[in-house]
Amino acid sequence: MKIKLVCLCALVLIMMQCTAVKPGHVIASQNSYLADIKTQLEIPWPNNRIINLVFHGHSVPSGYAKTPEVRTLDSYPYQLLALLKQRYPYAIINIILTSKGGENSIQGAERFKRDVLIHKPDVLFIDYALNELNTDSAKVHKAWNAMINSALKHHIKVILLTPSPDLRVNLADPNNPLKHHTDQVMELARYHHIGVVNSFGVFNDLFAKGDSLQHYMAQVNHPNQSGNALIANELFKWFK
Repeated sequence: MKIKLVCLCALVLIMMQCTAVKPGHVIASQNSYLADIKTQLEIPWPNNRIINLVFHGHSVPSGYAKTPEVRTLDSYPYQLLALLKQRYPYAIINIILTSKGGENSIQGAERFKRDVLIHKPDVLFIDYALNELNTDSAKVHKAWNAMINSALKHHIKVILLTPSPDLRVNLADPNNPLKHHTDQVMELARYHHIGVVNSFGVFNDLFAKGDSLQHYMAQVNHPNQSGNALIANELFKWFK
């Protein structure tokens, strides 16, 4: 009887180890992930330093409105800068765009070392999912992983973004491709224990409440100033 009990206990322990969430396989804490960056942002002259925020992705962080018009100051990186300067009046903050209109993560990964790491980001934001609706998921996953691993190797804080809207996608369909890519980005954030901003979730909640997403869009796949403000506000939460 004792042998059976010991074997049963051993089996339970093995099962617990197999099903337990591995350390790090959760999204980073919004309160603590950027704690060291927030401390740096509080320091006044002459002991402060430049903080580089780098945005790598497609046309949305680049500031595209109704193509080919680029409304840089309406974009969420620069709206985030305005919020940060209200919160951190002593800080010197560089907003650096390495994003390209029309690009996906596979292309972005190819130029990552040359175009991104050279800027020595303090925080790196990656926003590619909107441009990957018709791209091979395995290749996309590999590209995101490569960029994240490279950044983490250089001790860079990373925050991923899920896709902003494309009005051609039916959000009433729970299996829509934007939701699929959102799930992939969220899983990457959990796996690497990094930050994530769920842009898709914000817009999807508005849609679910009956709000017209047209109010937030400059064209079918580019947010207007109001739409970018929604994303900037979510990003800002990581710096509060």
